Amino acid sequence: MSLMQRQTIVADLRATPVGRAVVDFLDYLTIEAGLSNNTILAYGRDLRAFVEFEPKPDTPKGEATPGSGPGPGVRDIRALTPPLICDYLADMARREMSENSAKRALVAIRMFLRFAKLRGLIEDDGSEVLESPKVWQRLPTVCSRQQVLKLLQAPSPEEPFYLRDRALLELLYATGVRASEVAGLKTTDLNLDIGYLRCFGKGNKERVVPLGKVAIAATLEYLRDLRPKLIRSGSESFVLLSRTGRPLSRIEVWRLVKKYALRAGMPKKVTVHTLRHCFATHLLSGGADLRSVQEMLGHVDIGTTQIYTHVDHDRLRRIHKKYHPRP
Repeated sequence: MSLMQRQTIVADLRATPVGRAVVDFLDYLTIEAGLSNNTILAYGRDLRAFVEFEPKPDTPKGEATPGSGPGPGVRDIRALTPPLICDYLADMARREMSENSAKRALVAIRMFLRFAKLRGLIEDDGSEVLESPKVWQRLPTVCSRQQVLKLLQAPSPEEPFYLRDRALLELLYATGVRASEVAGLKTTDLNLDIGYLRCFGKGNKERVVPLGKVAIAATLEYLRDLRPKLIRSGSESFVLLSRTGRPLSRIEVWRLVKKYALRAGMPKKVTVHTLRHCFATHLLSGGADLRSVQEMLGHVDIGTTQIYTHVDHDRLRRIHKKYHPRP
């Protein structure tokens, strides 16, 4: 994570023993565990909210009441007991936090307590009684090929950043990369002669993804005709640049995709990740094997990739018709 983001999270935490333990844990995740910056940032926010939480004294164990929530918090790490964790999760439910948020918070808490036990700060990490909340597997939003084509054609040639925005959209759909991955793309990561790009995903894991002819042509045109006008000192190595010459941030990437999705008449819930879902689903519907798609997406577990086999209903119908004894 950046120095500013780190300072925001750890501010005031060093004032208490439990806060200092959280800072040590974040250092461990950064230096030794190799987790992505975004994951560490999310865990840091979750743990800060947790150690600052204090339920009302008359709140029954495992039950939050209106008015409970952030307070002076916990100072002694030994006070982070399973009943307190249940109170915190109940409070998250009362505040209508999503199931995914609760699951991530509990993962962060369990990892932190396991770290504290290994460091001898506590005797019991409570892992035997803390179960992760069950989360429904929601099918991702996937657009048809015609809808994606409209999105790719949404930038107008009259706009000043048409070449950059067209290259951005083509790269996202051609490779299925995440917003942070395309934002961090450097010129040395591109090999347009052979037709591939190199990106660094979660945990700074490197992977290579092929590029199609259309994405290569759009990227070459942007690199030749617009990028030289945007380059400023310090941004020479980055591919996608803003109007001020800075590298595009992942937030700006999300904003641009939302802008063109609305212009193309697509649903409001379409995001950068939707193009990643479309990339995977359209590859599978075209006959790509699951292992290859897993490798291109950078998924560690093939089970994560398998969700796309349930999204492509046409493919499932074709398989059923081809192989079922009574089609």
